[in-house]
Amino acid sequence: MARFGCTRRDFLKRSAAGLLGLSLPVSSSIADENEKDTITLSSGPHVFLDDYLIEAQHNFTRKINQPSRLSEPIVTAEGDGCFQPYVEVIRSPETGKFRIWYGVPESASQTHLATMESDDGIHWKRPHKVLEDPAFIQFGTSIIDEGSECSDPEKRYKYGWYSPEGGLRIAVSPDGLKWKPLTPGVVLEFNHDIVEICRDPIRNRYMALHSSYSEGANWEGRRRIVMESISSDLLRWQRSWRIIEPDKKDEGKTEFYGLSGPIARGSLLVGMLKVLRDDLIAEGAPENAYGIGYTVLAWSRDGIHWERDREAFLPRNPIPGTWDHAMAWGDCQLVVGNEIYIYYGGYKWGHKYERFTQRQIGLARIPIDRYVSREAGKEKGILRTRKALLHGRLITVNANVTGELKVRILNSSGKTIRGFDYSDFLPIQGDSLAHVLEWKGGKMPLRKEPLQLEFALRNGKLYGFTLKDKS
Repeated sequence: MARFGCTRRDFLKRSAAGLLGLSLPVSSSIADENEKDTITLSSGPHVFLDDYLIEAQHNFTRKINQPSRLSEPIVTAEGDGCFQPYVEVIRSPETGKFRIWYGVPESASQTHLATMESDDGIHWKRPHKVLEDPAFIQFGTSIIDEGSECSDPEKRYKYGWYSPEGGLRIAVSPDGLKWKPLTPGVVLEFNHDIVEICRDPIRNRYMALHSSYSEGANWEGRRRIVMESISSDLLRWQRSWRIIEPDKKDEGKTEFYGLSGPIARGSLLVGMLKVLRDDLIAEGAPENAYGIGYTVLAWSRDGIHWERDREAFLPRNPIPGTWDHAMAWGDCQLVVGNEIYIYYGGYKWGHKYERFTQRQIGLARIPIDRYVSREAGKEKGILRTRKALLHGRLITVNANVTGELKVRILNSSGKTIRGFDYSDFLPIQGDSLAHVLEWKGGKMPLRKEPLQLEFALRNGKLYGFTLKDKS
């Protein structure tokens, strides 16, 4: 696992130890799990993005699955005024309609917030509407919808952006259209102009994920890295700490422009990490059009520590002259049915080149929870999960099987439970987000002791499993 993050044991040790010098909420249950090596899995999805859920695997390879993307931008520079790669899309739970917010320019360093509506999240009703600024906006279109159950309907929507005063400002709105400042000034200070605010639904708190110019032992000069802060009310924030920075494995002048769009998938937060290489020029680009960028996956299991891949999840378009050839920076994720919509900023030729005409917004899509697959070929692969207390009455598996998949259940002593062996299992074939696991002994043993799932797969892809409360 070293090629894409820390080992499960390293993660548990780091999480239990906490961060020196910071008063951060590290759960004691993590330390307990480290001692007894048993985890609790609640109802919901559990994806094999990292190795946290896995005790052992044999003849499996880990593969990053790149989303498919539309060939043309959905928000343009020429017609819609887009000049930044930052975007928010929210679907109304009341109407089912989509609303998009993005930045239009006043100047190279001042943004106004523009918006449009859509029935499908792809085709937008034009012309766009430019909203009145709550205060001076440098960059940023990070918006949270607290829903109709928000305790104060006048503050249902929260908007965070970078202010030239030197950090994060917050505004609130009843409808996402008319904004007013939550405070008269900056609520969190930092020295670079990119910030994302979002809610961590697992721990019921807010996160600010922002970039910062910093120095470090593993790189030369000052580079952009990603830092995090947390808050319970958007007003009082903890001192930011580093979460993503270059290391000695990174090539050239690797920087991280921001971490955006995290969504919760079970107990996992999955986000989009913007990688910047200002020391490179895109193929076919004009001589002075420096800078390329792409997106990798980043994730957290405690909302404090983050891991990242190095291989691109959303790469830049390899064809010179295409609108997203130089840069493809993921910025917003939205679950829509059985897919995840990924809205991203694309640049044609370079990072700082023709910012008013060549920065546009695109859409990529991937089946839900299929960021990463564990793949087996003709030779049978075996994957066994950690010992876990499983909270559910039904298990489904997200898998694409051209060969055969079988599953057995082991008890806390590592022995197969009678009636739930491979020979009792109804073999799985085909492609489904939710194959139901069924044995002759039933759909799932009802036990209070830790269990392990063991998957035996030939010619197929395994993405994860889901625990459901009801059959």
